[in-house]
Amino acid sequence: MEKAKISVTQLFALMFIFDLGTSLIVSYGIPAGKDAWLAILLGMGGGILLFFVYYMLFRQYPTIPLTGYVRKIFGEFFGWVLGLLYCLFFLYIAARNVRDFGDLLTSSTLPETPLLAINLSLILVMCYVIYLGVEVIGRTAEVFIVILLLFGLGANFFVLVSGNVSLKHIRPFLEHGWKPVLTTAFPPVVSFPFGEMLVFTMLLPYLNRPKLIKKVWLSALLSSGLILSWTAALNMSVLGLDVMQRSTFPTLATIGKVNLFDFIERLDAIVVFTLLMTVFFKASIFMYGAILG
Repeated sequence: MEKAKISVTQLFALMFIFDLGTSLIVSYGIPAGKDAWLAILLGMGGGILLFFVYYMLFRQYPTIPLTGYVRKIFGEFFGWVLGLLYCLFFLYIAARNVRDFGDLLTSSTLPETPLLAINLSLILVMCYVIYLGVEVIGRTAEVFIVILLLFGLGANFFVLVSGNVSLKHIRPFLEHGWKPVLTTAFPPVVSFPFGEMLVFTMLLPYLNRPKLIKKVWLSALLSSGLILSWTAALNMSVLGLDVMQRSTFPTLATIGKVNLFDFIERLDAIVVFTLLMTVFFKASIFMYGAILG
């Protein structure tokens, strides 16, 4: 492990951006229908329960990452195999996130650009920031979380004043009962993205104030979960269930409907830049966890 430390603010920024990830853009919680926002809230509750499992393990082994203490728990051989599987899982999720970003960019902004060129450019930048170390990743997240919040506030404002929001699209509440909500929340929404925060067990030993880990983790999880739930409800109220179910990137379709005074339109770039930031940090954290392991 490198000799570096990250602050509480940096860890919060990383966790917050990580949780938003591709979940902010792709079809998320759609099997629950009009109650997708509720399924996300319940999934967030499941993510909180998972945190206490991670937290218990961190309290037992505060100075070593996940791949270190699985060998102490399961023995040298089985722990090594399990640690290797975790590393491969981290790499796989990183690759999935990069591919999602490439698909969005080729379908919306750069249709004539080869997918390989887009993905390779992102991967090279990720490799460079990982080479610089976890401290640089944390400081970069501190800057970009401000930009991300400004983009989010701007996009929400334009959608809300555009006149496209209709609450009838998200009513009635629990139209098909609790079953589709619960089956969507557990395990799909719990595992993605809240369960993926498992990768932060690789970074916790770098925190300069380990006593605050509970406050940082839960505040990041709650704030990002509420934003994801709000985004799902907003997309549903603009697009309706039928379009949501057929749309690969509903947030892109929602922002694409904004047209104020025939002047403020074509705001798709906000979604593209948002996904670029969230995927960059999420994939970088997964890659860093895999390399560290």
